[in-house]
Amino acid sequence: MGTEVLEREETRLDPGDHERFAHYVRKDKIAASAVTGKPVVALCGKVWVPNRDPSKFPICPACKAIYEALMADTP
Repeated sequence: MGTEVLEREETRLDPGDHERFAHYVRKDKIAASAVTGKPVVALCGKVWVPNRDPSKFPICPACKAIYEALMADTP
């Protein structure tokens, strides 16, 4: 069984925990967001425009669980 990645364009920003957690997002998406101001989508599905230093926040538990599961499936 393989893993598929679903890319989706999301324009609705999610209110909530984006200011309390650091989320996993592809580096190229973060760089593009910094240039364009467009929102990014984290592994957990959170949609927001990053504008804070993620090292100052705990990692999102949902993103961490998804990332660890993906890494466990990677040979």
